[in-house]
Amino acid sequence: MRISDAEVKKALSGFTAPEVENRDEDLKLVLGVETEEDASERDAQLVKDLTKQVLDMPDREDMIASLKARIESGEYNPSAEEIVDTMIRRAIADRTR
Repeated sequence: MRISDAEVKKALSGFTAPEVENRDEDLKLVLGVETEEDASERDAQLVKDLTKQVLDMPDREDMIASLKARIESGEYNPSAEEIVDTMIRRAIADRTR
């Protein structure tokens, strides 16, 4: 089926072009483009969130003491999957250094 130029013009005649100011903002939203201010606010929030997560982590010494106590009492029995997972994670971490 072929649509003539006249039919296209008739269909488009009811539409008006958006204002240039709004069109640019809409285009940025659709394309996911951030302004520098938005990116900087997002980065600042990310830093705050990560800092809070790090501060909320248990101290390494506490974690080691807990593991030592579990090993000595015989309560620490990691599965083969946990051991392999840790080995792979360690190998990846060593390569990224």
